[in-house]
Amino acid sequence: MNETTQETWLNQHVLTPIMKVVNTKPMNALKNGMVYALPFIIIGSIFLILSNIPYPPLAKVLADSGWAAFFSQANNVSFGILAVWASIGIAYCYVRDEGYEALPAGLTSFSVFLLLQHLAVKNPLIAATAKGGALYSYTNEIDKLPHVVQTFLKSDVGGVINTSWLGGQGMIGAILIGILVGWSYSKMLKAGWAIKLPDQVPSNVAGQFTAMIPAGIIITVGMLVYAFFDKVLSTDLLSEIYRLIQMPLQNISDSLPGALIIAFLVPFFWFFGVHGGLIMGAITSGLLIPNTFDNAALYKAGKLTLDHGAHIVTNEFYNNFINLTGSGITIGLVVFTLWRARSVQLRSIGKIEAVPALFNINEPFLFGLPLVLNPMLAIPFFLTPVIVALTTYLVIWSGIVPPLNGVAAPWTTPPIISGFLIGGWKMAVWQTITLVMSTAVYFPFAAHYDKILFAQEQAALEQENEVK
Repeated sequence: MNETTQETWLNQHVLTPIMKVVNTKPMNALKNGMVYALPFIIIGSIFLILSNIPYPPLAKVLADSGWAAFFSQANNVSFGILAVWASIGIAYCYVRDEGYEALPAGLTSFSVFLLLQHLAVKNPLIAATAKGGALYSYTNEIDKLPHVVQTFLKSDVGGVINTSWLGGQGMIGAILIGILVGWSYSKMLKAGWAIKLPDQVPSNVAGQFTAMIPAGIIITVGMLVYAFFDKVLSTDLLSEIYRLIQMPLQNISDSLPGALIIAFLVPFFWFFGVHGGLIMGAITSGLLIPNTFDNAALYKAGKLTLDHGAHIVTNEFYNNFINLTGSGITIGLVVFTLWRARSVQLRSIGKIEAVPALFNINEPFLFGLPLVLNPMLAIPFFLTPVIVALTTYLVIWSGIVPPLNGVAAPWTTPPIISGFLIGGWKMAVWQTITLVMSTAVYFPFAAHYDKILFAQEQAALEQENEVK
């Protein structure tokens, strides 16, 4: 099978089916809807750092003054409720892309998201009287109370929103609800299931009546689903989604094979000119952002260790390692073009790429060098992210560096700075080492490619001189 035949086969049997899935309405709604959560994730991460300053004397001052609690509160209502932003944003984008007024759909989705969970929390007395709890020594005294009083004290606290489901734990449920609400809401509007008011009625008022029928039907169906799970299965839908779907998928995404597959597929898609970062970001964000959320909660509680359930592969593992300095981790190629390249083509593109690479942008290389469909640089382009993912996973797993702390550094944060933010000085040092790895992998391949380009440029120059 020659090179052209291989490309044709890959396009027909691999890329085309994948792109059909990626470009579906649900995937576009997921990709665009999650964007609305990003500002709150980043803002919340700033408050997470402030509430957990890694300098003990300053941390004590903030805790004693009460400011650490204030910062924590800001984190809880921004990053801490990311499933809320997802449920609203995904349904909103789905209906917006269908050409209808979208905000009512987003609000309907949020309403259903709350409807499908028990609006209750475990009574804190249960944990307090368990072995090791603050009231453990009083357990026998509580047991002497009348049975009806014991039942009351140990019953769930109702009429409250369980914030556990508003964060990473409810993420997959929020995604599924957002997509289903967006789809069904759009279908009903297309079918004409709406209250039509006279033209004289202001459009803002008429719009709300348009939303009334689809929103009412969706909420009614949601209520029936909730009733079924509550009465028949003695649970709720969000709990079952978390148990049956989210937990297994998070475990897969947090595994070494999962990390290596993600690391390989990003440059694989890019090699064929398809935006690998966007595709894999859309597919993995629903799993890796909850991993980030879990780590943030452990970091806040001072329990950020693998023994306490910390994840190795988080959204920052994806953004700040697999895509460090751009897809393919091309900083090594930048170093070569600025230091050792002889060909005009590589030196020129290297100067253009030098600054963007510091902010993890490498489109000048992808299309200008190019890396897209360039077999001479395909091996380091595919291999470098896989090596970095493998070694980063292992150094966290072995305890050489701590797990990522849940801080969401923007993907454009320069290397080493992002390492410090997401994992402290050890992670910054490790990020520096990964940059050296990239340089070591790219150099021999870049040197060979540069030699060919330089020879071609010299031949063209000689031919030009002969013509003159």
